[in-house]
Amino acid sequence: MESELTALVGLAASAVISGMATAGWESAQRAMGELWRRVHPERADTVLAELGEARADVLVARRDGDEQAERELVGEWQTRLRRLLAAHPEMVPELRRMVDELLPVAEDAEPRTGGPRLTANASGRSRITLAGRDINISKG
Repeated sequence: MESELTALVGLAASAVISGMATAGWESAQRAMGELWRRVHPERADTVLAELGEARADVLVARRDGDEQAERELVGEWQTRLRRLLAAHPEMVPELRRMVDELLPVAEDAEPRTGGPRLTANASGRSRITLAGRDINISKG
């Protein structure tokens, strides 16, 4: 279950950061505001202001082709979301709903590079292995 939550948090952070640089900015801002208002209403305005600062950073990173800066922003928001869920596990369904809402917007954004795009969906006890190049899998 822990790896599932880690994946969810990573996906949510990526969708939020990607949405910031696209027409999905308002959806990302609204979704994050709603999430924080439900558990920390006193901090929601601060989080939204920080999200606005992060948006400015994402736009500069995209303009400059600075993928590292964008990855760092994803990591920062991933940490925030992980802490939020650790303190409020009842918010997992809300975060899943947010991902469902934001992911299509992020996926519709123009890709920054012409590299491969890997997508996978799993449920239950499924196992997914994605590789951009060589892969060796052995069961032992």
